[in-house]
Amino acid sequence: MGSLFARLFEDAGYEVSCSGRDTTPSNADIAASCDWVVVSVPIRDTVSVIREIGPLLTSSQLICDLTSIKTDAMQAMGETKAQVIGLHPMFGPTLSTIAGQTIIASPLRCDSLIKEQLFSIFSANGAAIVEMDPVAHDRAMAVVQGLVHGVTLAAADTIRQSGCTLPEILAVMSPVYRIEMGIIGRILGQSPSLYGDILAMNPAVLPIIDSLKGSVTGLEEIVASDDQEAFWHFFETLRAWFAEYIDEATMETDHLISVLAERKP
Repeated sequence: MGSLFARLFEDAGYEVSCSGRDTTPSNADIAASCDWVVVSVPIRDTVSVIREIGPLLTSSQLICDLTSIKTDAMQAMGETKAQVIGLHPMFGPTLSTIAGQTIIASPLRCDSLIKEQLFSIFSANGAAIVEMDPVAHDRAMAVVQGLVHGVTLAAADTIRQSGCTLPEILAVMSPVYRIEMGIIGRILGQSPSLYGDILAMNPAVLPIIDSLKGSVTGLEEIVASDDQEAFWHFFETLRAWFAEYIDEATMETDHLISVLAERKP
C-alpha cells in the first residue's frame, strides 16, 4: 500500500522518500526531512512506528497513517506536534488506478490548505473521500470488515467441512452464487496476518461476532422447527431494514451476473 501511495504522490509531482525495517534512509531520517510523513505498516506495528518517529515531528509537518483501525493510531499521532490526518483506503494495493475507490479520512488537526492539497491528489485520481470520526470509523469497520470477513471465513470453513468437493460445488453454481464464492476465494488469496489483525485488533469486532452467533442460533431454531410464520417475520424484518438499498443492490449484482454469464468458459 505504501508503494501505491508513493506512486500517487510522485505522479502528482511530489518528491517521495521511503523507509522500511532495514533501509537507508531510516524512519528517523524520513521524519526529520519530509514535509508529509505517511505511515504504511502492518496494523499491529502502526502505533509503535508512530511513537518511534513522533518526537521528531514539528508543527509544520503532516503525519498520516493508512491503517484499517483508526482510534489507537489517531491517539498516537495526536500526541505528536504535527498536523494529523488519518487515512483508510478501502481497497487493496494491487489496483492500477484508484478511480472509483473510497478513502476514509479522519482529520484531527491540520491547516485547511494542506488538507486541500492532500485530498486533491486523491480526488484528481477519481477517488471519493469520506470524512469520519475515528471512533465511528472503527465501529463501522467492525461491520464492513470484521463481520463481512468473519462470515466469509466461517462460510469457507463450513464448506470445507461439508463433505462436498470444490469442483462439484463450482460445477452447479450459477453466476449469482459464483459472486459469493468468488469473495471467499479472493479473501483466501490474500494475507492472513492482515485479516487476523482486522478481526483481533478492533475492539468493536468481538461484540459484532457475538451478535452474529445469536442471529445464527435464532435462524437455526426457526429452520429446525419449520416455522414458516417465524421465518416470514424474520425475513420481512430484514427486508424492511435494508429496504432503501435493495433496488441498488439488485441493479449492481444484475450487472455482475451479466458480466459473469458472458465470460468465456
